[in-house]
Amino acid sequence: MKAVASRLPKWAKKPLRRFRDVIRDMPYYYGKGRICPVCGKSSRKFHQFGIIPREDAQCAHCGALERHRFLWLFLQQKTNIFDDTPKKMLHVSPEPCLDSRFKKQLNGDYLTADLFSSNAMVKMNITDIQYPDQSFDVIYCSHVLEHVHDDKKAIMEFFRVLKKDGWAILLVPITSEKTFEDSSIVDPKERLKVFGQEDHVRRYGPDYIDRLRCASFNVEVFKVSDLVDRNDAVKKGLTSASGDIFYCTK
Repeated sequence: MKAVASRLPKWAKKPLRRFRDVIRDMPYYYGKGRICPVCGKSSRKFHQFGIIPREDAQCAHCGALERHRFLWLFLQQKTNIFDDTPKKMLHVSPEPCLDSRFKKQLNGDYLTADLFSSNAMVKMNITDIQYPDQSFDVIYCSHVLEHVHDDKKAIMEFFRVLKKDGWAILLVPITSEKTFEDSSIVDPKERLKVFGQEDHVRRYGPDYIDRLRCASFNVEVFKVSDLVDRNDAVKKGLTSASGDIFYCTK
């Protein structure tokens, strides 16, 4: 196929690459061993994903990872996000596999925000949110706070703009026995070594919940086993990489 591609004009190479990718991924698309709660589609298994590859990680259809699939089940079983009551949602650093689905569910009451990405609706520094108190019924922020130097201020801002009867899901990777940060570490290579990623500024431990509570949030922690049994967890690809759900209310 490479030899054929080298002789093709540029306009023909992109369709050929797509065909090659489909052929490569056929074993994942055909089968019933796994089902993704986000898109509802089945596959033989989920794709590998990550710098250190994780098995059964990414949906071959919508791209949802373990934490996205767990979140979707939680939203379905434990929240009012899918009922008909009006609600305004803030989604920080929107994931493509969730963005379009939230947008369809919430119509015009859905706001995406990011400090750097042009794909978000507004540019937002979550340590200084330019919206009035009690602006949102729902806030969802996943795997962002580990990039933010003053995460405590960001959490306080989320509390401020959340309505009294609203709820927030603020997720971080728990990769340490205790939260560790060192502002003197600025070199990307050293951050990779210490924090596990070049743009991370800390590792969170289970004491992350204390930071949420210090901002006056009431916090409930949910694990995969709180929602599904072991067999269902395997079928939906809910592994240890799914993490925990930190469900926050006022």
